[in-house]
Amino acid sequence: MGMTEPRENPVSPDGQDDLPEQIRVRREKRDRLLAEGVQPYPISVPRTHLLTDLRAKYDGQELEPDTKTGEQVAVAGRVIFLRNTGKLCFVRLREGDGTELQVMLSLADVGEQELARFKALVDIGDLLSVRGEVVTSRRGELSVQATSWQMAAKTLRPLPNEHKPLNEEARVRLRYVDLIVRPEAREMVRTKAAVLKSLRATFDGHDFIEVETPVLQLTNGGAAAKPFRTHLNAFDQDMLLRIALELDLKRAMIGGVDRVYEIGRTFRNEGLDSTHAAEFSMIEAYQAYGDYDSMAELIEELIRNAARAVGRTVITARDGSQIDLEQPWRHATLFELVSEAVGEPVDASTEAAALVKIAERHSVELQPGWNAGEIALEIYEKLVEHTLIQPTYVRDYPESVRPLSKPHREIPGLVEAWDLIINGVELGVAYSELNDPVIQRERLVAQSLLAAAGDPEAMDLDEDFLRAMEFGMPPAGGMGMGLDRLVMLFTGVGIRETILFPLLRPE
Repeated sequence: MGMTEPRENPVSPDGQDDLPEQIRVRREKRDRLLAEGVQPYPISVPRTHLLTDLRAKYDGQELEPDTKTGEQVAVAGRVIFLRNTGKLCFVRLREGDGTELQVMLSLADVGEQELARFKALVDIGDLLSVRGEVVTSRRGELSVQATSWQMAAKTLRPLPNEHKPLNEEARVRLRYVDLIVRPEAREMVRTKAAVLKSLRATFDGHDFIEVETPVLQLTNGGAAAKPFRTHLNAFDQDMLLRIALELDLKRAMIGGVDRVYEIGRTFRNEGLDSTHAAEFSMIEAYQAYGDYDSMAELIEELIRNAARAVGRTVITARDGSQIDLEQPWRHATLFELVSEAVGEPVDASTEAAALVKIAERHSVELQPGWNAGEIALEIYEKLVEHTLIQPTYVRDYPESVRPLSKPHREIPGLVEAWDLIINGVELGVAYSELNDPVIQRERLVAQSLLAAAGDPEAMDLDEDFLRAMEFGMPPAGGMGMGLDRLVMLFTGVGIRETILFPLLRPE
């Protein structure tokens, strides 16, 4: 801990600043720089090498202590440690990826005036540019022996430190500070980027084309969720933020983009918890002449490749067990799993009255008027879903709960759909997509009647989508997966940690 390190936390637990003194002192230093005719925020500063470059070049060489390499460099970074002794100042600089390097400023090299200015003007947190020779210190540490220094940006607020770290709420609210002080926060950004890169590479390898579709929508479709509402002044038209990517991607497929996907933001105006956010990233893909089996192969490859890309093919589950994503994944039907859970056979022909009794016996609360499919799904969600730790495709749902899916090729009353559950959380869904426009219209009309009756999650009737379907959609498989939940699986953290700047209540 540097001797000049302030010991206050920049944010008190109630989120109120308590730093007028700290900020006043630093503002005076900024003003002093200006009075000297020096810019505290110059347009540019000398920078010939990244710290990463110097580490890569010299770390393997095992140089003796007190070595002078003869290489002159200009480097820049954030001051994260500062120790001012009489004739020698030690500074540790850090750049964006977390690479750190020591800088030494001595009376002999920079002169009395510059050393005094440095001690008076530089604080922990400042962004600094330094010129000098690459050397090793007496202790053998790779360093830059400075001959000059320049402020790159003066910091007006002190950073938190180990004596007063950011609390969990402040870490999310002040994510930019969290990124400065915590390597785990920086690592999360890079993990998510690596996952995205891998997903795109896997799609590329299967000739999928990435597209972008509108966030602003006239109707609410492709999922059961409550939308955000807004207004388009130019058309004097009420609009919705999309809750899914599905209908526009299917329009693209109808137009001949046979393998299409999108990674995009979607918005659901619903409850927030450790697995749900109001704004999150979805991945949806559609494959002409595919079905829900080809989608299972695709999502398995997407997840495995992403896990390999971030070195997380074996993860610790919520119950402490190990999940090895390289092992075969289980396939089981919804009714098989419900039968296991309730200890008696249940299938697509089991009537609602019998299911109500089973639900009562197992303390599963039901809504009045639910049909057999909805009751079976509720029993599954309350008794089974959270217990599925190893990767499991839960297949073959009742028709009433998956209105955009194709009737099962063998079992009446069921549709070809699966949910992929890993670590007790739904990670992805897929369908053999419904492509009969007549049945599609019947199901969407039924949904729109529910919406008209006040169901906030029911889909509206999208006449343009139905018209597109009438031009002929090929048989297809479609899948959706939450990007943030995938990152949660690999990292074992909640959704707020995986989203760089999550939505929070105003301070």
